[in-house]
Amino acid sequence: MKLRLLLSPRFLFFYMVLSLAVPNVALCFTENTPLMADVVGVLLPILVYALVMSLDRCIGRMVWVLFLLVFFAAFQMVLVYLYDNGVIAVDMFLNLVTTNPGEAMELLDNLVPAVAGVFILYLPLLAIAAWQWAKGVRIDSEFQRLAIRRALCLILPLALLLVGCYVAYPKGNEKKGKFEYHVEDNLYPVNVFYNLCLAVHESSLSAHYNDNVADFRFNAVSEHAKDSAEVYVLVVGETARSCDFQLYGYNRPTNPLLSTTDGLLVFRNVRSQSNTTHKSVPMLLTAATADDHDRLHHEKGILAAFREAGFYTVFLSNQQPNHSYIDFLGSQADEHLFIREADAKADEAEGASASGNDVVAQTSDERLLPFFNKAMAKGHKKLFVVLHMYGSHFNYRDRYPQSRARFMPDTPTEAKPENRPQLVNAYDNTILQTDYILHSIIEKLRSTGAVSAMMYTSDHGENIFDDSCRLFLHASPRPSEYDTDVPLLVWTSESYAREYAPVVDAMKSNLNKGVQTSASVFPTMLSIGGISTKSRVDSLSLTNRSYRMGTRLYLNDHNHAVPLAMYGIK
Repeated sequence: MKLRLLLSPRFLFFYMVLSLAVPNVALCFTENTPLMADVVGVLLPILVYALVMSLDRCIGRMVWVLFLLVFFAAFQMVLVYLYDNGVIAVDMFLNLVTTNPGEAMELLDNLVPAVAGVFILYLPLLAIAAWQWAKGVRIDSEFQRLAIRRALCLILPLALLLVGCYVAYPKGNEKKGKFEYHVEDNLYPVNVFYNLCLAVHESSLSAHYNDNVADFRFNAVSEHAKDSAEVYVLVVGETARSCDFQLYGYNRPTNPLLSTTDGLLVFRNVRSQSNTTHKSVPMLLTAATADDHDRLHHEKGILAAFREAGFYTVFLSNQQPNHSYIDFLGSQADEHLFIREADAKADEAEGASASGNDVVAQTSDERLLPFFNKAMAKGHKKLFVVLHMYGSHFNYRDRYPQSRARFMPDTPTEAKPENRPQLVNAYDNTILQTDYILHSIIEKLRSTGAVSAMMYTSDHGENIFDDSCRLFLHASPRPSEYDTDVPLLVWTSESYAREYAPVVDAMKSNLNKGVQTSASVFPTMLSIGGISTKSRVDSLSLTNRSYRMGTRLYLNDHNHAVPLAMYGIK
């Protein structure tokens, strides 16, 4: 009898409607919206779900017709688990198409509680629906007519209440610090479909990038002597936050090598303008900033600028190519390589030699060093190298060889608040590994005796269940103190410090003024390398004694520049 009830079309009807409404109810508690908006946000979608489900007597078929809504509901609940707030954002849709399958599986393998929860809720729904569709089970016509009539009757007053939300919370409220209602922002799943459309538009711009910049020129020239031997390196880290760096006062020895490195400048109070890789890295590699982001679509990047100025340019990445701006900007170098796509046997042999016969983790950034050394060994008089690390990306434990693990235990790695001590241990081991990589690069540069410099920063930081918000990972639509916190380090050789002492002195004068990396890395790196171009905004360069940080900005999910202070971040 119970089995018959569970397999009945009426049960499936209510199962579908209520399971789709789970995110609507959850978002009422996470989004801090007024009661009127909450009532509309829950009841109006439920009525629409019921109306649509009533359009076909084969309820099982309708469940599968609306599969996208089921997928969004499951996706949304996983995000609520991770971030405690926010709807499926534009950036999250873009992350889906710019994340390689291996990286996605690493994440899913360690999200057992969240994934198990949505599986328990939604997989039986799909299974019962498939069975009823296959068996041709139909709901009775009387129930269908009654459901349609009731849904239509109740939708009208809810629609009027929706209009009331616009009256009660009008446009302009946000500027006054008050709640401002917009269907595309505040009504699930309308906001999700709106964000999906924005993501498709952004992907279209990305797909046409190479055509749009084909004729772009920096007209860049080198201000340094033509006969001087120069090597400059820009290292773009991944998911590294400065609060776990010994250099920034962390109480663990995560930077034993860099802490004793001469010529290293440590910039403090540094923030990224985005907490997502696909936004932050292109801003680091171009003149685009949070408040001038559109120039990304029609300008080339820093590798092209150095190349125009007579440098041999190399882009080396330890991440997978994903047809994003990062790939396009990297391809503007004379030589570019995603090392994880290179021959596996050659990589393994080079990695073993670089680590003293130690087994190097498959995604460890140590694998970049042999390729960097090869580029250095080619003898180019003027060389510019960009290294894109895999750094501290989750799963942290896979980013370093176990022989270098100092902070233990580093398991289990499942994303649960109770595992925070082990997760922090593993994360700190990734910072320790980054310390080793950066020190190795510096020592290689030092050994050449050439005029040289290295800059390192990260694309964004990370949340590791740090406070009562219980956030994990990054890329939430609402940034946190932890996922916008990044390090910024500059090392200069003795010969560079002698020859360009005013540049080094200017950087020293700016160490404590605060930095927005997405705005300052591009002009600062060009200035360090002596590259002159109209695209170099010296007011944002850390080599300018008059540098002032200005208002901290964040590039939000809809690509609008907003003050970080809106999120309570200084």
